[in-house]
Amino acid sequence: MKTLDTTLYLVTDSTGLSEEVFLEKVELALQGGVTFLQLREKERSTREYIRLARQVHALALRYQVPLVVDDRVDVALAAEVDGVHVGQSDMPVELARTILGPEKIVGATAKTVPQALEALEQGADYLGVGAIYPTTTKVITIMTSTDTLGEICRAVPIPVNAIGGLNRDNLGVLKGIPIGGICVVSAIMKAADPRAAAEGLRQAYDELRKG
Repeated sequence: MKTLDTTLYLVTDSTGLSEEVFLEKVELALQGGVTFLQLREKERSTREYIRLARQVHALALRYQVPLVVDDRVDVALAAEVDGVHVGQSDMPVELARTILGPEKIVGATAKTVPQALEALEQGADYLGVGAIYPTTTKVITIMTSTDTLGEICRAVPIPVNAIGGLNRDNLGVLKGIPIGGICVVSAIMKAADPRAAAEGLRQAYDELRKG
């Protein structure tokens, strides 16, 4: 089992941003304490996705933070990043693991205990579970209760991260649930100061864990 720090997991969103501003936001977030990165690009061509993944990976390496790409195993291989995150409608975990090999990271989305157990059996290294709150991203989300989140956390030995509309002011709903960390998008990517936003999220999460 890999040792992964998913305390503060950033899913990127480049919507409406120039490449320069996007990369600047990602680096500021890394400076603020992001511990895990997922590059999510639904609209780019394969060539553009690979090129951007290489640029983001260079930043991630500088801060010793793993980078996975959303959905695209081919992009993960071509850009030589750390792995991939697959959803329920994407390539099965088992196949992604076979293609990428045992050393790469494979994360998966799970919304039920059976889905979580299946992903674990097929070789997932961590899980993303949500949405806990409604989100402002363009991704279609289905709400997941905190009760289900807790059940999933207790059912598998790998990190389980909560995702969906989370920010530093609403983490209290996760109190007492043994999550591996929190996944955020807008709370950092739409912040005027991504570094300060990341620092605030880390502080709020640390207080949650202590409480």
